Amino acid sequence: MKNSWLLEYECWDPDEHPLQEALCALGNGCFVTRGSLEMEKDNRYNYPGTYVAGGYNRMKSTIQGKEIENEDLVNWPNWLMLTFRIDNLSWFSLKDVNVLGFITSLNIKEGILERKMRFEDAKGHITTIISRRLVSMDDYHVAGLEWTFIPENWSGPVTIRSGIDGNVINNNVARYSDLNQNHLEVVEKGGLNDNSVYLTSRTRQSDIRMTQAVRTRFYVHHEALGLKQKVVPLKDAIAGDYRLECRKLQPIRIEKLAVLYTSRDVAISDPLTECKNKLRRMHGFADLVRRHRMSWKNIWSYNDMHVNSGKQDQMVVRLHVFHLYQTVSKNSIDYDIGIPARGWHGEGYRGHIFWDELYIQPFIDLHYPQLSRALLMYRYRRLPEAYEAAGEAGYRGALFPWQSGSNGREETQKIHLNPKSGRWLPDVSHLQYHINVAIPYNVWHYYQSTGDADFLNAYGAEIIFATALFWSDIAQFNPRRDRYEILGVMGPDEYHTHYPGIEKPGLNNNAYTNVMAVWVIERAIKLLGLLNKTCCMELAEKMGITGEDKERWEEISTKMYIPFHEGDIISQFEGYEELKELDWDRYRNKYGETMRLDRILESEDDSPNCYKASKQADVLMLFYLFSCEKLQAIFEKLGYAFKPEMIPKNIDYYYRRTSHGSTLSQVIHAWVYARSHRGRSWKSFKKALMSDFKDIQGGTTHEGIHLGAMAGSLDLLQRCYSGLEIRDEVLWMNPQLPADIKSLSFHVRYRSHWIKLEMDHKKLKVHFCHGWANPVYIGVNGRKYYFETDDEKEFSLKK
Repeated sequence: MKNSWLLEYECWDPDEHPLQEALCALGNGCFVTRGSLEMEKDNRYNYPGTYVAGGYNRMKSTIQGKEIENEDLVNWPNWLMLTFRIDNLSWFSLKDVNVLGFITSLNIKEGILERKMRFEDAKGHITTIISRRLVSMDDYHVAGLEWTFIPENWSGPVTIRSGIDGNVINNNVARYSDLNQNHLEVVEKGGLNDNSVYLTSRTRQSDIRMTQAVRTRFYVHHEALGLKQKVVPLKDAIAGDYRLECRKLQPIRIEKLAVLYTSRDVAISDPLTECKNKLRRMHGFADLVRRHRMSWKNIWSYNDMHVNSGKQDQMVVRLHVFHLYQTVSKNSIDYDIGIPARGWHGEGYRGHIFWDELYIQPFIDLHYPQLSRALLMYRYRRLPEAYEAAGEAGYRGALFPWQSGSNGREETQKIHLNPKSGRWLPDVSHLQYHINVAIPYNVWHYYQSTGDADFLNAYGAEIIFATALFWSDIAQFNPRRDRYEILGVMGPDEYHTHYPGIEKPGLNNNAYTNVMAVWVIERAIKLLGLLNKTCCMELAEKMGITGEDKERWEEISTKMYIPFHEGDIISQFEGYEELKELDWDRYRNKYGETMRLDRILESEDDSPNCYKASKQADVLMLFYLFSCEKLQAIFEKLGYAFKPEMIPKNIDYYYRRTSHGSTLSQVIHAWVYARSHRGRSWKSFKKALMSDFKDIQGGTTHEGIHLGAMAGSLDLLQRCYSGLEIRDEVLWMNPQLPADIKSLSFHVRYRSHWIKLEMDHKKLKVHFCHGWANPVYIGVNGRKYYFETDDEKEFSLKK
């Protein structure tokens, strides 16, 4: 790895190119364009994809005689379209040429993708194309593309075609191919002037309208050629053809600037008018690059993480920061979007928002709190739908959807395809009600990080009270046990959906769900004493919270049932101990350590419901979210003995029974082993870090990055290995770096202070950068220290 700011591929490999498209995608928090080839259409190795944040559409399909409706993130028209032909030969295609050289370089620091391609066609013409592109972080409506076209051994006429291709469908995920994926219709297209064309399209159901306009100019030796296009109307596409004479070894520079506006945008008249105005006012590609670089420089100044464990590790850490801010950024604020599990980089999971924000938002909280606030507002604005969903299920309060899209209704598919068996199967994952834990947890973590009491009063408190009301209503009192229970749900594991031989879906007393429901209720009780009485009274009146509800909250927080087996092993759910043990050696020898065991067993006419086998951490999530002291307090309040030595025992028990079928699983195992088994923690961290870069899930990254694993790996550095914890109004630090990390440094934003943290195995340096916020306390080695602006202290670390 020569440069830790550069992701580079040094040859043309059509089998690897779909992965590279996702990893080399460019975005700005409002739209993302995949790293596909400009001159190629959708084919086996190339998939043009441009996705607008929150750009969803619903379509109905008939599967197995049943009509189902799915909401998808839409693939919009392809603004990259740029190709050529020499003389009157065929239009260029990679399959028709001999590739002599092919280098793809993603400049992570500047957000610029460059390709150098050298090839020879059937007539012996050798040509080099150097391509550079960006999606502007400075102006989220703008993108740009530059070609340097070099005829190496020939001269003669060439036709360049530059346009917008609206003849696209959603075709990125093979297992969705039986579904209706034709989301768009082109409603208008045409030329604007001698070098510009536009195309307007709309989604068929959600009626989101987008206009794209592109301007193409040609230069030789910095002089504009002033070429005029011949407008070429194509099926659902528009292009301009430019004819020019090439001279041997004389480079021709082609600039293509693109503007995108949608009907979701703010401060606009209409998309076409805004496109025309923007295109007319724009300067050249170089100006676009300058402003774009400046924006990325500002991002990196406080978001870079320096990890001294090898150049490849450092590059991938930066790649993860890069993709996080391409998905959500300053441009996303007030755009009313959530955090999609797969970024806006592909069509995997249909672009939906899951619980992955539990892994993603802590990093953003401590770097860009204004953005965190905006992302939480996505959830707040969908509370009405969550209230409705709880009511339809027969409960009070609010029930957020397991999969969320446009308006917050439950978007979980009714059936899903197992690509291993080819069978369509029922999907009951909407029973993962623990989403109603992730959202209030993020609200509370944001408040702890920022002290933003205004947000808590105006918005956050309602989310916490509404989810607490749901949990108290779904909890049923069992007089035989003298405890409350939560029945018929799914835990984070996802493999276990039913009891063996029982048709009704759902499991009883999932330990993670029950403990976290208590935690949410405790937050609600705490808020009653934290907020002013007027706010509490208004919310109580709005939601119908009574004195009896508050008494029930207090009782549930002392009487929730938690299942155990083998003494002090926390059962994943009630009855877990009765399941069979899986022959792990057989399956790991055949499929490797990381496998989708559910698909494998279903293809063998078996089911993970029968086995003690987990897709990902479930019980272990408790040790990820909470300290030993906090868990001890929760369990003891519930009347259960909880000793610190139970934690490693439970970790080892479930580690042996986990298939890591989710990229999130390695994040959790890295975290929970960080203090007790640093070698195993580092091994899991590396797997989480490399999960997309090396596509360890076996060919899924091309459908979209795994943003939870990316941000989760960053948070392992930020909070876990640094020992950063916010507790009792103090930012505590207790670094415990793995042996492979020689040193680590990064900034965090805490209570309006920028703090630079530098640490190795012997010392910790804390520097409060310039600012104007009130002083805060930092805790190190068990002592609290008073810090204010420009303070700097160095601490020796206890071994």
